[in-house]
Amino acid sequence: MSLAGLCVLSLTACGSSGTSSASSSASGGSLAGQTITVYSGQHEQTMGALVKDFTTRTGIKVQLRSGDEAELANQLLVEGPASPADVYVSENPQTLTTLEEKGRLAKVDASTLAAVPAGDSSAQGDWIGVSAREAAFVYNTGKLTAAQAPTSVKDLATAAWKGKLGIAPSETDFTPIVTLMIKTEGEAATKTWLQGLKDNGKVYDSNEDLVAAVNRGEVEAGVIDHYYWYRLRDEQGASNIHSAMSYFAQGDPGALVDVSGAGVLASSRHQAAAQAFLTYLVSKPAQQIVATSESYEYPLLAGVADTRLTRSFQQAGPVDSAASLGDGKQALALMQNVGLLS
Repeated sequence: MSLAGLCVLSLTACGSSGTSSASSSASGGSLAGQTITVYSGQHEQTMGALVKDFTTRTGIKVQLRSGDEAELANQLLVEGPASPADVYVSENPQTLTTLEEKGRLAKVDASTLAAVPAGDSSAQGDWIGVSAREAAFVYNTGKLTAAQAPTSVKDLATAAWKGKLGIAPSETDFTPIVTLMIKTEGEAATKTWLQGLKDNGKVYDSNEDLVAAVNRGEVEAGVIDHYYWYRLRDEQGASNIHSAMSYFAQGDPGALVDVSGAGVLASSRHQAAAQAFLTYLVSKPAQQIVATSESYEYPLLAGVADTRLTRSFQQAGPVDSAASLGDGKQALALMQNVGLLS
């Protein structure tokens, strides 16, 4: 696709200034000066930096609406074709899958999809992966050693973890783990596992609250996405960190690696500019912002890495496909059934 102020595909030839010649949109007018609306469930500071850089490079303005990814997806379903949104960005694949199944997303330009591995995006080509994160076991180093960390998330439902565990079941990051448990162990076994977690653990409203509680020794351990620990380290300083992370064995339901993604709404009235935004998100300049931002997520573009992380994306293992994670509804229903969610 031709983009105004944007180089073809990954922008790797644009350099830092993004001064390629402007192109024309399908309608014949320049994309510069157009305004798109982005509904984003991603980290606000990172998305804010991406939006600012995108506008500088292309001249396309962005109205950014940030919020909870599930709430924004539900709003899109309620608004229907009348929605002002042009692009939806999600922390996890499930809400993108829901919008895809409802026919709310347009096909992503093939050249944009080609910028990242095919398994990191929609198999139908309706949304593209932008960054990734993995589940981690965080533990208080004054109470546990690395050798005591479990290799399977299933172990956390045993009596050995009674009174030691913290959980944040209302976090959208937790739902994919439950989904993988259902897939590998079955619904009945997953229900028993969830009941064990409930019996063993103290419930927290967010992963931020959970990782802070582990760090101060309020609970001994919990399951979070890796980037929460790095953000806590930055906020409190390395000398005030009394926790560390370990990772579950590959193939375990707790060894989750999933992507954040973005799609263009089929109802968007600015299709060319919206597609330009997706192309930008997987470009080298954007992926470098991801790699240096406070989100501490893994960039997906080959050759771009976050050197601040102690574990590489390659060590994290393969990304769990969107198909394997589904829309998350079965997992949510099961958590409600055992009383972990209201």
